Amino acid sequence: MSCALPVSDREIWSRTLSYVLLGFLCYALPWPGHAAEPQTLLRMQGSNTIGAKLGPALVRGMFEQQGFSQIRIEPTGSENESQVLALGRGGEPVRVLVAAHGSGTGFASLKDGSADLAASSRPIKSSEADLLAGLGDFRSPAAEQIIALDGLAVVVHPDNPVTSLSTEQVAQLFAGEIRDWSALGGRPGPVALYARDDNSGTYDTFKELVLSANGKSLDKAARRFESSEQLSDSVAADPSGIGFIGLPYIRQARALLIANGESRAMPPAKELIATEDYPLSRRLFLYANPANEDPWLKALLAYAHSPAGQELVSRTGFIGQQVQAMQVAPDPQMPAGYRQLAAEARRLSVNFRFHEGSAQLDNKARRDVQRLLDYLRANDKMHNQAVLVGFGDANTDPDRAALLSRLRAMAVRRELVREGVLFREIGGFGGEMPVASNAAGDGRVKNRRVEVWVY
Repeated sequence: MSCALPVSDREIWSRTLSYVLLGFLCYALPWPGHAAEPQTLLRMQGSNTIGAKLGPALVRGMFEQQGFSQIRIEPTGSENESQVLALGRGGEPVRVLVAAHGSGTGFASLKDGSADLAASSRPIKSSEADLLAGLGDFRSPAAEQIIALDGLAVVVHPDNPVTSLSTEQVAQLFAGEIRDWSALGGRPGPVALYARDDNSGTYDTFKELVLSANGKSLDKAARRFESSEQLSDSVAADPSGIGFIGLPYIRQARALLIANGESRAMPPAKELIATEDYPLSRRLFLYANPANEDPWLKALLAYAHSPAGQELVSRTGFIGQQVQAMQVAPDPQMPAGYRQLAAEARRLSVNFRFHEGSAQLDNKARRDVQRLLDYLRANDKMHNQAVLVGFGDANTDPDRAALLSRLRAMAVRRELVREGVLFREIGGFGGEMPVASNAAGDGRVKNRRVEVWVY
């Protein structure tokens, strides 16, 4: 007996099935030109320095690591905002939104719930930490993530004959107290000031390290910019101009050498920023609710700290936190012991610093312990090949400063001997060789450091 349907019944069944499939396609799939709305995995708000390039690049790298496809970075249509789009492993459209309107906006967005991550080119302020206290401790290692290093470059037109300034002179310029380049050895002519806007972490850092540190405030005549690129290009086109921007945005302008207090004048060189010795070096941060267990948030932060993420940081124009050995030329002005060290060993591109008023390692130093261990193991430097050298500030008795500098080196040693590191020597040079002015608290904190050298 045949089980085939009669012809008429088969036609009816075929037409019915076609209508069902057509209805499914109409309702379940988007029409051409009406793509399905991508799922928003994360929202980042804050620093223009991070949001313009680095933030989207890190998201893209994380998507690639996760095996996503068709990854692209596109503008959203709003100024200084972008989205990183991709197809997930199952082909579903996803995105991360990045808004770059200044560091302060990131913390406000965490508070009102409109962002999952705050990008900041300065540490969180006490007022902001207090505002967010209901969500957790935003100074804790779980909340505060140092993802890169950067340097503020003070830039001028390429033809400006001035090559170096002290932070005090920079402050006088931007306060409007020095109004003609001839006062600094330049060609006669008025000074034109270019500055980032009030929401900018770059401006906050400049204000803290340069203006406020010298008791100054920004001249109201300064032209203000939300975009680092626009500011830099404007200075490069103005022979009388001077501005400040993050290191990746120097572009066609020229960066000046900068001195602070008793320190020598330094360029915004990568190795000097890596050790945070350059007077206008700074850290770049991502802040997140420490109780947030979102897997995409954790994946992005893990990628940012990974070797691949830090290599991407370097390719983006910032300074990654990979540990590398550097040759330091001996200088007659160095203390004898330090000069001998420079002649025989190589300095590593990491400095350990401490919370103000304590011998407790700060959040960056905690991660640097593991980075240093990885370097020592990979280069067979675990036993009697490494030297720790401590420094302090000169505001205390010289003997006490020497003792404290050695104690700081011992504090770093304690963290590393647990993993089997045997040091060749532990030394302290007190208040010698400052990298910042001891007149202000921030400068003294920078001078209280521990260097690592290897043979």
